[in-house]
Amino acid sequence: MADTKTPETEAEKQPKSVRVVLLALMITMMLAMLDNMIVGTAMPTIVGELGGLEHLSWVVTGYTLATAASTPIWGKIGDMYGRKGAFMTSIVIFLIGSALSGMAQNMGELIGFRAIQGLGAGGLMVGVMAIIGDLIPPRERGKYQGMMAGVMALAMIGGPLVGGTITDNWGWRWSFYINLPLGVVALTAISAVLHLPNKRSQARIDYLGAGLLTLGITSIVLVTTWGGSEYAWTSARIMELVAIGVASLIGFVFWQTRAAEPIVPLHIFRSRNFTLMSLIGFITGFVMFGATLFLPLYQQSVQGASATNSGLLLLPMLGAMLVTSMVAGRVTTNSGKYKIFPVVGSVLMVVGLYLLSTMDTGTSRLTSGVFMAVVGLGMGCLMQITMLVAQNSVEMKDMGVASSSTTLFRTLGSSFGVAIMGALFNNRVQDVMSERAGALGSKITERSAQLDAASLAKLPAAAREAYQHAVSAGTHTAFLLGAVVAIAALVAAVFVKEVPLKGAGPQKADDATDGPAVAPPPMAEAV
Repeated sequence: MADTKTPETEAEKQPKSVRVVLLALMITMMLAMLDNMIVGTAMPTIVGELGGLEHLSWVVTGYTLATAASTPIWGKIGDMYGRKGAFMTSIVIFLIGSALSGMAQNMGELIGFRAIQGLGAGGLMVGVMAIIGDLIPPRERGKYQGMMAGVMALAMIGGPLVGGTITDNWGWRWSFYINLPLGVVALTAISAVLHLPNKRSQARIDYLGAGLLTLGITSIVLVTTWGGSEYAWTSARIMELVAIGVASLIGFVFWQTRAAEPIVPLHIFRSRNFTLMSLIGFITGFVMFGATLFLPLYQQSVQGASATNSGLLLLPMLGAMLVTSMVAGRVTTNSGKYKIFPVVGSVLMVVGLYLLSTMDTGTSRLTSGVFMAVVGLGMGCLMQITMLVAQNSVEMKDMGVASSSTTLFRTLGSSFGVAIMGALFNNRVQDVMSERAGALGSKITERSAQLDAASLAKLPAAAREAYQHAVSAGTHTAFLLGAVVAIAALVAAVFVKEVPLKGAGPQKADDATDGPAVAPPPMAEAV
Protein backbone atom coordinates (compact mmCIF):
# COMPACT_ATOMS: atom_id res chain seq x y z
CA MET A 1 0.00 0.00 0.00
CA ALA A 2 2.83 2.36 0.90
CA ASP A 3 4.35 1.99 -2.54
CA THR A 4 1.12 2.79 -4.32
CA LYS A 5 0.50 5.90 -2.25
CA THR A 6 3.93 7.41 -2.67
CA PRO A 7 3.42 8.65 -6.26
CA GLU A 8 0.04 10.10 -5.28
CA THR A 9 1.60 11.85 -2.30
CA GLU A 10 4.32 13.30 -4.54
CA ALA A 11 1.74 14.34 -7.09
CA GLU A 12 -0.26 16.08 -4.38
CA LYS A 13 2.85 17.93 -3.15
CA GLN A 14 4.01 18.82 -6.62
CA PRO A 15 1.74 21.79 -7.49
CA LYS A 16 2.63 23.67 -4.28
CA SER A 17 6.32 22.96 -4.79
CA VAL A 18 6.15 24.16 -8.38
CA ARG A 19 4.55 27.40 -7.23
CA VAL A 20 7.18 28.00 -4.54
CA VAL A 21 10.10 27.32 -6.90
CA LEU A 22 8.58 29.40 -9.70
CA LEU A 23 7.91 32.29 -7.31
CA ALA A 24 11.57 32.27 -6.29
CA LEU A 25 12.65 32.07 -9.94
CA MET A 26 10.37 34.95 -10.92
CA ILE A 27 11.73 37.11 -8.07
CA THR A 28 15.25 36.40 -9.31
CA MET A 29 14.26 37.16 -12.88
CA MET A 30 12.81 40.47 -11.76
CA LEU A 31 16.06 41.33 -9.95
CA ALA A 32 17.96 40.84 -13.20
CA MET A 33 15.56 42.92 -15.32
CA LEU A 34 14.63 45.63 -12.85
CA ASP A 35 18.10 46.70 -11.75
CA ASN A 36 19.21 48.83 -14.70
CA MET A 37 15.83 50.55 -14.96
CA ILE A 38 15.74 51.50 -11.29
CA VAL A 39 19.37 52.64 -11.30
CA GLY A 40 18.88 54.64 -14.52
CA THR A 41 16.26 56.80 -12.80
CA ALA A 42 18.58 57.40 -9.85
CA MET A 43 21.63 58.36 -11.94
CA PRO A 44 21.19 62.18 -11.79
CA THR A 45 21.03 62.00 -7.98
CA ILE A 46 24.04 59.66 -7.85
CA VAL A 47 26.13 62.02 -9.98
CA GLY A 48 25.04 64.95 -7.83
CA GLU A 49 26.42 63.25 -4.70
CA LEU A 50 29.44 61.32 -5.99
CA GLY A 51 30.49 63.53 -8.90
CA GLY A 52 32.41 61.96 -11.78
CA LEU A 53 29.97 62.96 -14.53
CA GLU A 54 32.57 62.11 -17.18
CA HIS A 55 32.51 58.47 -16.04
CA LEU A 56 28.73 58.23 -15.79
CA SER A 57 28.27 55.91 -18.77
CA TRP A 58 30.57 53.32 -17.18
CA VAL A 59 28.08 52.72 -14.37
CA VAL A 60 25.82 51.08 -16.95
CA THR A 61 28.53 49.87 -19.34
CA GLY A 62 30.51 48.06 -16.62
CA TYR A 63 27.39 46.20 -15.51
CA THR A 64 26.40 45.34 -19.09
CA LEU A 65 29.88 44.11 -20.03
CA ALA A 66 30.16 41.86 -16.98
CA THR A 67 26.67 40.47 -17.54
CA ALA A 68 27.20 39.68 -21.23
CA ALA A 69 30.66 38.20 -20.74
CA SER A 70 29.66 35.95 -17.83
CA THR A 71 26.36 34.69 -19.26
CA PRO A 72 27.72 31.74 -21.32
CA ILE A 73 30.17 30.80 -18.56
CA TRP A 74 27.40 30.50 -15.96
CA GLY A 75 25.45 28.27 -18.33
CA LYS A 76 28.40 25.93 -18.76
CA ILE A 77 29.20 25.83 -15.03
CA GLY A 78 25.60 24.80 -14.36
CA ASP A 79 25.84 21.99 -16.91
CA MET A 80 29.12 20.72 -15.45
CA TYR A 81 28.70 21.12 -11.70
CA GLY A 82 24.98 21.37 -11.05
CA ARG A 83 22.35 23.98 -11.76
CA LYS A 84 21.29 24.77 -8.21
CA GLY A 85 24.76 25.56 -6.86
CA ALA A 86 25.68 27.73 -9.85
CA PHE A 87 22.37 29.61 -9.65
CA MET A 88 22.62 30.30 -5.92
CA THR A 89 26.24 31.41 -6.31
CA SER A 90 25.25 33.90 -8.99
CA ILE A 91 22.51 35.30 -6.72
CA VAL A 92 24.99 35.70 -3.84
CA ILE A 93 27.50 37.52 -6.10
CA PHE A 94 24.71 39.77 -7.39
CA LEU A 95 23.64 40.62 -3.83
CA ILE A 96 27.23 41.30 -2.73
CA GLY A 97 27.63 43.65 -5.70
CA SER A 98 24.33 45.34 -4.80
CA ALA A 99 25.35 45.88 -1.19
CA LEU A 100 28.77 47.22 -2.16
CA SER A 101 27.25 49.52 -4.80
CA GLY A 102 24.95 50.99 -2.18
CA MET A 103 27.98 51.75 0.01
CA ALA A 104 30.12 53.28 -2.78
CA GLN A 105 31.83 56.54 -1.81
CA ASN A 106 32.97 57.66 -5.25
CA MET A 107 32.24 56.97 -8.91
CA GLY A 108 35.24 54.65 -9.32
CA GLU A 109 34.04 52.39 -6.52
CA LEU A 110 30.50 52.39 -7.91
CA ILE A 111 31.70 51.32 -11.36
CA GLY A 112 33.78 48.48 -9.89
CA PHE A 113 30.98 47.27 -7.63
CA ARG A 114 28.51 47.44 -10.51
CA ALA A 115 30.82 45.15 -12.48
CA ILE A 116 30.71 42.64 -9.58
CA GLN A 117 26.93 42.94 -9.60
CA GLY A 118 26.94 42.30 -13.36
CA LEU A 119 29.01 39.13 -12.96
CA GLY A 120 26.26 37.74 -10.76
CA ALA A 121 23.49 39.05 -13.00
CA GLY A 122 24.90 37.01 -15.90
CA GLY A 123 23.83 33.86 -14.08
CA LEU A 124 20.38 35.01 -12.97
CA MET A 125 18.43 34.87 -16.23
CA VAL A 126 20.35 31.81 -17.45
CA GLY A 127 19.71 30.03 -14.17
CA VAL A 128 15.99 30.76 -14.27
CA MET A 129 15.60 29.49 -17.84
CA ALA A 130 17.81 26.42 -17.38
CA ILE A 131 16.14 25.35 -14.12
CA ILE A 132 12.70 25.66 -15.69
CA GLY A 133 14.11 23.63 -18.58
CA ASP A 134 15.24 20.96 -16.11
CA LEU A 135 11.99 20.76 -14.17
CA ILE A 136 9.23 21.42 -16.68
CA PRO A 137 8.76 19.41 -19.91
CA PRO A 138 8.72 21.65 -23.02
CA ARG A 139 5.08 20.81 -23.76
CA GLU A 140 4.07 22.00 -20.28
CA ARG A 141 6.52 24.90 -20.22
CA GLY A 142 4.23 27.07 -22.31
CA LYS A 143 1.98 27.55 -19.28
CA TYR A 144 4.69 29.59 -17.60
CA GLN A 145 5.49 31.87 -20.54
CA GLY A 146 2.86 34.37 -19.46
CA MET A 147 4.45 34.56 -16.03
CA MET A 148 7.86 35.31 -17.55
CA ALA A 149 6.40 37.91 -19.92
CA GLY A 150 4.48 39.41 -16.99
CA VAL A 151 7.66 39.84 -14.98
CA MET A 152 9.35 41.46 -17.99
CA ALA A 153 6.45 43.85 -18.57
CA LEU A 154 6.22 44.69 -14.87
CA ALA A 155 9.95 45.46 -14.74
CA MET A 156 9.84 47.74 -17.78
CA ILE A 157 6.73 49.60 -16.66
CA GLY A 158 7.46 49.72 -12.95
CA GLY A 159 11.24 50.18 -13.04
CA PRO A 160 11.32 53.95 -13.63
CA LEU A 161 8.40 54.49 -11.23
CA VAL A 162 9.98 52.42 -8.47
CA GLY A 163 13.38 53.97 -9.06
CA GLY A 164 12.00 57.49 -8.82
CA THR A 165 9.99 56.71 -5.68
CA ILE A 166 12.93 55.05 -3.91
CA THR A 167 15.35 57.84 -4.82
CA ASP A 168 12.98 60.62 -3.77
CA ASN A 169 11.95 59.05 -0.44
CA TRP A 170 14.84 56.82 0.72
CA GLY A 171 17.87 58.02 -1.22
CA TRP A 172 19.69 56.55 -4.22
CA ARG A 173 21.56 53.93 -2.17
CA TRP A 174 18.30 52.07 -1.62
CA SER A 175 18.10 51.57 -5.39
CA PHE A 176 20.73 48.89 -4.70
CA TYR A 177 19.75 47.85 -1.17
CA ILE A 178 16.22 46.96 -2.33
CA ASN A 179 17.73 43.91 -4.04
CA LEU A 180 18.87 42.41 -0.73
CA PRO A 181 15.55 41.38 0.89
CA LEU A 182 14.18 40.12 -2.43
CA GLY A 183 17.36 38.14 -3.06
CA VAL A 184 17.32 36.61 0.42
CA VAL A 185 13.71 35.46 -0.09
CA ALA A 186 14.63 33.86 -3.41
CA LEU A 187 17.73 32.19 -1.93
CA THR A 188 15.80 30.80 1.03
CA ALA A 189 13.02 29.35 -1.12
CA ILE A 190 15.42 27.82 -3.64
CA SER A 191 17.61 26.32 -0.92
CA ALA A 192 14.64 24.76 0.88
CA VAL A 193 12.49 23.53 -2.00
CA LEU A 194 14.62 23.05 -5.11
CA HIS A 195 16.45 19.73 -5.21
CA LEU A 196 18.21 18.83 -8.45
CA PRO A 197 20.58 15.93 -9.07
CA ASN A 198 24.15 16.68 -8.01
CA LYS A 199 26.75 16.78 -10.76
CA ARG A 200 30.51 16.66 -10.63
CA SER A 201 32.35 16.79 -13.91
CA GLN A 202 35.91 15.49 -14.00
CA ALA A 203 36.75 17.85 -16.85
CA ARG A 204 38.29 21.24 -16.16
CA ILE A 205 36.65 24.50 -17.10
CA ASP A 206 37.78 25.74 -20.50
CA TYR A 207 39.63 28.81 -19.25
CA LEU A 208 41.15 29.69 -22.63
CA GLY A 209 37.77 29.49 -24.31
CA ALA A 210 36.20 31.57 -21.53
CA GLY A 211 38.93 34.21 -21.90
CA LEU A 212 38.61 34.43 -25.69
CA LEU A 213 34.83 34.64 -25.51
CA THR A 214 34.96 37.29 -22.78
CA LEU A 215 37.42 39.38 -24.80
CA GLY A 216 35.31 39.05 -27.94
CA ILE A 217 32.02 39.95 -26.25
CA THR A 218 33.61 42.83 -24.36
CA SER A 219 35.00 44.28 -27.59
CA ILE A 220 31.65 43.99 -29.37
CA VAL A 221 29.71 45.62 -26.54
CA LEU A 222 32.25 48.45 -26.32
CA VAL A 223 32.00 49.03 -30.08
CA THR A 224 28.21 49.29 -29.88
CA THR A 225 28.39 51.43 -26.72
CA TRP A 226 31.12 53.86 -27.80
CA GLY A 227 30.55 53.95 -31.55
CA GLY A 228 28.98 57.22 -32.64
CA SER A 229 29.04 58.69 -29.11
CA GLU A 230 32.41 58.52 -27.36
CA TYR A 231 34.28 57.88 -30.63
CA ALA A 232 33.45 58.19 -34.32
CA TRP A 233 32.55 54.90 -35.98
CA THR A 234 35.64 55.17 -38.20
CA SER A 235 38.03 56.19 -35.40
CA ALA A 236 41.18 54.20 -34.65
CA ARG A 237 39.85 53.11 -31.22
CA ILE A 238 36.66 51.61 -32.69
CA MET A 239 38.61 49.90 -35.47
CA GLU A 240 41.00 48.42 -32.89
CA LEU A 241 38.07 47.06 -30.87
CA VAL A 242 36.49 45.58 -34.01
CA ALA A 243 39.77 43.85 -34.90
CA ILE A 244 40.23 42.52 -31.36
CA GLY A 245 36.62 41.31 -31.22
CA VAL A 246 36.72 39.53 -34.58
CA ALA A 247 40.10 37.91 -33.89
CA SER A 248 39.00 36.77 -30.42
CA LEU A 249 35.76 35.22 -31.66
CA ILE A 250 37.51 33.46 -34.56
CA GLY A 251 40.05 32.10 -32.09
CA PHE A 252 37.23 31.07 -29.76
CA VAL A 253 35.41 29.12 -32.47
CA PHE A 254 38.67 27.41 -33.51
CA TRP A 255 39.46 26.45 -29.90
CA GLN A 256 35.96 25.12 -29.22
CA THR A 257 36.58 22.38 -31.79
CA ARG A 258 39.54 21.19 -29.72
CA ALA A 259 38.63 21.86 -26.09
CA ALA A 260 37.81 18.84 -23.92
CA GLU A 261 34.81 20.60 -22.34
CA PRO A 262 34.02 23.62 -24.57
CA ILE A 263 32.23 26.63 -23.11
CA VAL A 264 29.82 26.61 -26.07
CA PRO A 265 29.74 23.17 -27.73
CA LEU A 266 29.46 23.92 -31.42
CA HIS A 267 27.43 20.78 -32.04
CA ILE A 268 24.33 22.51 -30.64
CA PHE A 269 24.35 24.70 -33.76
CA ARG A 270 23.94 21.62 -35.94
CA SER A 271 20.31 21.76 -34.92
CA ARG A 272 18.58 23.93 -37.49
CA ASN A 273 15.95 25.02 -35.01
CA PHE A 274 18.50 26.07 -32.40
CA THR A 275 20.43 28.17 -34.92
CA LEU A 276 17.24 29.77 -36.24
CA MET A 277 16.02 30.53 -32.72
CA SER A 278 19.35 32.16 -31.89
CA LEU A 279 18.94 34.40 -34.95
CA ILE A 280 15.32 35.24 -34.11
CA GLY A 281 16.32 35.97 -30.50
CA PHE A 282 19.05 38.34 -31.72
CA ILE A 283 16.57 40.21 -33.93
CA THR A 284 13.93 40.33 -31.18
CA GLY A 285 16.47 41.90 -28.82
CA PHE A 286 17.51 44.32 -31.59
CA VAL A 287 13.94 45.47 -32.13
CA MET A 288 12.64 45.39 -28.57
CA PHE A 289 15.31 47.47 -26.89
CA GLY A 290 15.41 49.91 -29.79
CA ALA A 291 11.65 50.37 -29.44
CA THR A 292 11.77 50.84 -25.66
CA LEU A 293 14.47 53.50 -26.13
CA PHE A 294 12.85 55.63 -28.85
CA LEU A 295 9.13 55.32 -28.13
CA PRO A 296 9.25 57.23 -24.80
CA LEU A 297 11.55 59.81 -26.40
CA TYR A 298 9.06 60.36 -29.24
CA GLN A 299 6.08 60.59 -26.89
CA GLN A 300 7.83 63.01 -24.55
CA SER A 301 9.38 65.26 -27.22
CA VAL A 302 6.66 65.22 -29.90
CA GLN A 303 3.45 64.31 -28.08
CA GLY A 304 4.24 66.21 -24.88
CA ALA A 305 3.90 63.26 -22.51
CA SER A 306 5.35 63.47 -18.99
CA ALA A 307 8.77 61.91 -18.51
CA THR A 308 7.84 60.98 -14.94
CA ASN A 309 5.56 58.21 -16.15
CA SER A 310 7.75 57.10 -19.04
CA GLY A 311 7.32 53.44 -18.15
CA LEU A 312 3.54 53.74 -18.50
CA LEU A 313 3.96 55.07 -22.05
CA LEU A 314 4.98 51.57 -23.12
CA LEU A 315 1.88 49.96 -21.64
CA PRO A 316 0.14 49.27 -25.00
CA MET A 317 3.18 47.39 -26.29
CA LEU A 318 4.00 45.55 -23.07
CA GLY A 319 0.37 44.73 -22.30
CA ALA A 320 -0.12 43.25 -25.77
CA MET A 321 3.11 41.30 -25.38
CA LEU A 322 1.92 39.88 -22.06
CA VAL A 323 -1.48 38.79 -23.39
CA THR A 324 -0.07 37.21 -26.54
CA SER A 325 2.63 35.40 -24.62
CA MET A 326 0.04 33.89 -22.31
CA VAL A 327 -2.15 32.81 -25.23
CA ALA A 328 0.84 31.38 -27.12
CA GLY A 329 1.94 29.45 -24.04
CA ARG A 330 -1.51 27.99 -23.45
CA VAL A 331 -2.01 27.00 -27.10
CA THR A 332 1.46 25.42 -27.21
CA THR A 333 0.74 23.42 -24.07
CA ASN A 334 -2.63 22.21 -25.32
CA SER A 335 -1.69 21.45 -28.92
CA GLY A 336 2.08 20.89 -28.91
CA LYS A 337 2.26 23.13 -32.01
CA TYR A 338 4.49 26.20 -32.02
CA LYS A 339 5.77 27.06 -35.53
CA ILE A 340 2.80 29.34 -36.19
CA PHE A 341 3.91 31.71 -33.44
CA PRO A 342 7.38 32.66 -34.78
CA VAL A 343 5.85 33.17 -38.24
CA VAL A 344 2.86 35.26 -37.10
CA GLY A 345 5.00 37.08 -34.54
CA SER A 346 7.56 38.08 -37.16
CA VAL A 347 4.84 39.32 -39.53
CA LEU A 348 3.24 41.40 -36.77
CA MET A 349 6.63 42.78 -35.76
CA VAL A 350 7.44 43.86 -39.33
CA VAL A 351 4.01 45.46 -39.79
CA GLY A 352 4.08 47.15 -36.38
CA LEU A 353 7.53 48.62 -36.87
CA TYR A 354 6.56 49.92 -40.30
CA LEU A 355 3.48 51.56 -38.77
CA LEU A 356 5.65 53.15 -36.08
CA SER A 357 7.92 54.52 -38.81
CA THR A 358 4.93 56.45 -40.26
CA MET A 359 4.41 58.51 -37.10
CA ASP A 360 4.89 62.26 -37.43
CA THR A 361 4.20 65.39 -35.39
CA GLY A 362 0.45 65.02 -35.93
CA THR A 363 0.11 61.39 -34.79
CA SER A 364 -2.26 61.04 -31.83
CA ARG A 365 -1.44 59.05 -28.69
CA LEU A 366 -4.28 56.65 -29.52
CA THR A 367 -2.84 55.93 -32.96
CA SER A 368 0.70 55.46 -31.68
CA GLY A 369 -0.70 53.22 -28.93
CA VAL A 370 -2.35 50.98 -31.53
CA PHE A 371 0.90 50.79 -33.50
CA MET A 372 2.79 49.86 -30.34
CA ALA A 373 0.25 47.17 -29.55
CA VAL A 374 0.87 45.56 -32.94
CA VAL A 375 4.60 45.38 -32.18
CA GLY A 376 3.81 44.01 -28.72
CA LEU A 377 1.61 41.28 -30.19
CA GLY A 378 4.49 40.24 -32.42
CA MET A 379 7.06 40.21 -29.64
CA GLY A 380 4.70 38.26 -27.40
CA CYS A 381 4.68 35.47 -29.97
CA LEU A 382 8.48 35.42 -30.04
CA MET A 383 9.93 36.24 -26.61
CA GLN A 384 9.49 32.90 -24.82
CA ILE A 385 8.90 30.63 -27.82
CA THR A 386 12.51 31.21 -28.89
CA MET A 387 13.82 29.88 -25.57
CA LEU A 388 11.31 27.01 -25.54
CA VAL A 389 12.26 25.75 -29.01
CA ALA A 390 15.98 26.28 -28.40
CA GLN A 391 15.84 24.16 -25.24
CA ASN A 392 13.77 21.54 -27.05
CA SER A 393 16.49 21.29 -29.70
CA VAL A 394 19.33 20.13 -27.43
CA GLU A 395 20.05 17.25 -25.11
CA MET A 396 19.53 17.59 -21.38
CA LYS A 397 23.27 17.86 -20.71
CA ASP A 398 23.44 21.02 -22.85
CA MET A 399 20.42 22.76 -21.31
CA GLY A 400 22.58 25.39 -19.59
CA VAL A 401 24.64 26.36 -22.62
CA ALA A 402 21.51 26.39 -24.79
CA SER A 403 19.80 28.78 -22.36
CA SER A 404 22.88 30.97 -21.97
CA SER A 405 23.59 31.10 -25.72
CA THR A 406 20.01 32.13 -26.50
CA THR A 407 20.14 34.77 -23.76
CA LEU A 408 23.51 36.01 -25.03
CA PHE A 409 22.26 36.39 -28.60
CA ARG A 410 19.31 38.42 -27.36
CA THR A 411 21.64 40.60 -25.25
CA LEU A 412 23.98 41.20 -28.18
CA GLY A 413 20.98 41.98 -30.38
CA SER A 414 19.87 44.64 -27.91
CA SER A 415 23.37 46.17 -27.91
CA PHE A 416 23.46 46.32 -31.70
CA GLY A 417 19.87 47.60 -31.87
CA VAL A 418 20.46 50.47 -29.47
CA ALA A 419 23.76 51.38 -31.16
CA ILE A 420 22.71 51.21 -34.81
CA MET A 421 19.21 52.61 -34.42
CA GLY A 422 20.65 55.25 -32.11
CA ALA A 423 23.28 56.28 -34.64
CA LEU A 424 20.69 56.64 -37.40
CA PHE A 425 18.37 58.55 -35.08
CA ASN A 426 21.07 60.98 -33.95
CA ASN A 427 22.29 61.68 -37.49
CA ARG A 428 18.78 62.27 -38.78
CA VAL A 429 17.88 64.57 -35.88
CA GLN A 430 21.00 66.66 -36.42
CA ASP A 431 20.38 66.91 -40.18
CA VAL A 432 16.77 68.03 -39.75
CA MET A 433 17.69 70.51 -37.02
CA SER A 434 20.30 72.05 -39.34
CA GLU A 435 17.73 72.27 -42.15
CA ARG A 436 14.95 73.78 -40.05
CA ALA A 437 16.82 75.87 -37.46
CA GLY A 438 20.16 76.57 -39.13
CA ALA A 439 23.18 77.24 -36.91
CA LEU A 440 21.00 77.36 -33.78
CA GLY A 441 19.65 73.91 -34.55
CA SER A 442 23.14 72.49 -34.99
CA LYS A 443 24.24 74.05 -31.71
CA ILE A 444 21.24 72.67 -29.81
CA THR A 445 21.95 69.06 -30.84
CA GLU A 446 25.73 69.37 -30.93
CA ARG A 447 26.28 67.50 -27.67
CA SER A 448 23.27 65.17 -27.79
CA ALA A 449 20.31 64.57 -30.10
CA GLN A 450 18.22 63.52 -27.09
CA LEU A 451 17.08 66.52 -25.04
CA ASP A 452 15.49 66.14 -21.63
CA ALA A 453 12.23 67.88 -20.72
CA ALA A 454 13.99 70.76 -18.97
CA SER A 455 16.24 71.51 -21.96
CA LEU A 456 13.31 71.26 -24.36
CA ALA A 457 11.23 73.72 -22.34
CA LYS A 458 13.98 76.35 -22.51
CA LEU A 459 14.08 76.36 -26.32
CA PRO A 460 12.45 79.13 -28.35
CA ALA A 461 9.11 78.09 -29.87
CA ALA A 462 10.55 77.84 -33.41
CA ALA A 463 13.49 75.71 -32.24
CA ARG A 464 11.19 73.49 -30.19
CA GLU A 465 8.96 72.91 -33.23
CA ALA A 466 12.03 72.13 -35.34
CA TYR A 467 13.19 69.64 -32.73
CA GLN A 468 9.80 67.91 -32.73
CA HIS A 469 10.02 67.47 -36.51
CA ALA A 470 13.61 66.25 -36.13
CA VAL A 471 12.67 63.63 -33.53
CA SER A 472 9.78 62.50 -35.72
CA ALA A 473 12.16 62.09 -38.66
CA GLY A 474 14.71 60.29 -36.49
CA THR A 475 12.19 57.77 -35.17
CA HIS A 476 10.95 57.20 -38.73
CA THR A 477 14.47 56.19 -39.80
CA ALA A 478 15.12 54.05 -36.74
CA PHE A 479 11.84 52.11 -36.91
CA LEU A 480 12.10 51.66 -40.67
CA LEU A 481 15.47 50.00 -40.11
CA GLY A 482 13.85 47.83 -37.42
CA ALA A 483 11.16 46.72 -39.87
CA VAL A 484 13.78 45.74 -42.46
CA VAL A 485 15.80 43.80 -39.87
CA ALA A 486 12.63 42.06 -38.64
CA ILE A 487 12.10 40.64 -42.14
CA ALA A 488 15.14 38.41 -41.44
CA ALA A 489 13.28 36.99 -38.43
CA LEU A 490 10.31 36.17 -40.69
CA VAL A 491 12.57 34.37 -43.17
CA ALA A 492 14.16 32.40 -40.31
CA ALA A 493 10.74 31.53 -38.84
CA VAL A 494 9.56 30.07 -42.17
CA PHE A 495 12.40 27.54 -42.07
CA VAL A 496 11.70 26.38 -38.49
CA LYS A 497 10.93 22.66 -38.40
CA GLU A 498 8.12 21.72 -36.03
CA VAL A 499 9.78 19.03 -33.92
CA PRO A 500 7.34 17.53 -31.35
CA LEU A 501 7.84 19.00 -27.89
CA LYS A 502 9.19 16.52 -25.38
CA GLY A 503 6.99 15.47 -22.52
CA ALA A 504 3.82 16.25 -24.46
CA GLY A 505 0.67 15.85 -22.36
CA PRO A 506 -0.43 12.22 -22.77
CA GLN A 507 2.93 11.06 -24.08
CA LYS A 508 4.89 9.01 -21.63
CA ALA A 509 8.48 7.92 -21.50
CA ASP A 510 8.64 7.55 -25.28
CA ASP A 511 9.82 11.16 -25.65
CA ALA A 512 12.21 11.10 -22.70
CA THR A 513 15.25 9.92 -24.61
CA ASP A 514 16.10 13.31 -26.09
CA GLY A 515 14.99 15.83 -23.52
CA PRO A 516 14.02 16.73 -20.00
CA ALA A 517 10.51 15.34 -20.04
CA VAL A 518 9.29 12.10 -18.54
CA ALA A 519 5.82 10.84 -17.78
CA PRO A 520 5.75 11.53 -13.99
CA PRO A 521 5.03 15.05 -12.79
CA PRO A 522 8.00 17.21 -13.79
CA MET A 523 8.80 18.18 -10.21
CA ALA A 524 8.42 14.66 -8.78
CA GLU A 525 12.17 14.11 -8.53
CA ALA A 526 12.90 17.68 -7.60
CA VAL A 527 10.89 17.94 -4.43
